[in-house]
Formats: sequence, structure tokens, C-alpha cells
Amino acid sequence: YMRVLFLSGSKNPEGRTAQAINTIAKGVAKAGGKTETFFLPELILERCRQCESTGWGICQSEARCIIKDDFASVVDKLRAADVAVFATPVYFSDLSESTRGFLDRLRRICVRTTDEHLQEKPVVALALAGGRGGNAPNACVNLSGILQRSGFDLVDVIPLRRQNLEAKLPILE
Repeated sequence: YMRVLFLSGSKNPEGRTAQAINTIAKGVAKAGGKTETFFLPELILERCRQCESTGWGICQSEARCIIKDDFASVVDKLRAADVAVFATPVYFSDLSESTRGFLDRLRRICVRTTDEHLQEKPVVALALAGGRGGNAPNACVNLSGILQRSGFDLVDVIPLRRQNLEAKLPILE
């Protein structure tokens, strides 16, 4: 069976980002797969410390972070997954702060190292805008750029907005 890991930058487990995740998870379950979801704002995740004067640390040489928080356990789940879905609400025309913070550290353990469990890992990127909904594409560009530079196999990038979510849910499933 396929294992799909969802990483949500939304704090609201009942919100639109969660609705999109739950719809994809429903399709994965119908296909016999298993899913797990992490709501990044609920985790203890410090921001990157840029440990040494070079701005790097063991992230560069050992593909891990020195900070003792929830980051390592989430990365372990990411390594074990067959596919990952990064889903973020759009705040101020960009990724949520929790998504950005997690990705700031993730890219550091990916960019200069070769981690056979993360490199070429298939991922899907979702950005869901509320309000007028016009900034989902901008957030998708930022999210996809980070994921590609980190060495993931970006399978799809899906901009969603409050105004078209209902129409896109069947496609997501």
C-alpha cells in the first residue's frame, strides 16, 4: 500500500486547507493507501538558527538539524512516506509562517546533502487562498521553488481558492 504524508501549515483542522487534505486522503484510502497528517502549527518547531558563522551547521554535512524539537520526527515520517503533500493556507500572498519555518529547516538538510530517502521523493504542493483568493498562484510558485531546490520530485502544484474549492474537490479525490 502507498503511504502518503500530509504536512499542513494550517492551524485549523476544520478549515479549507484541511478540507482539501481530507479529500485527497479519501481518494488515497479508496485506493488502499494509508495517510498521516501533521498540522505544523501544533508542533514544537523552532526557526533555523544558522548555527555557525557560515550560516550552516550539521545540516550541511549530516543531513540533520541540531535543534531538539519535533522536526526530526516529522522528517523521519517524511523519509518513510511514499508521497508527501505540502498544504499551506495563503497568508499575505505567501506561505503560512509554520510552512515557511518548517521548509527553511527542511531545505537545509536536503540542499547540500544526498539523502536517498528524500531526494526525488514525489511531492504535491497545495496553496489555498481565502479572501479574494488571488494569491494562491504566487504561494504555489514559492512553495514549488523550495521543494524543487530541495531535490523533491514535484508531481503537481495546485492553487486553490475559496471561490473554486468545491469545484476542485472531486479532482483532488
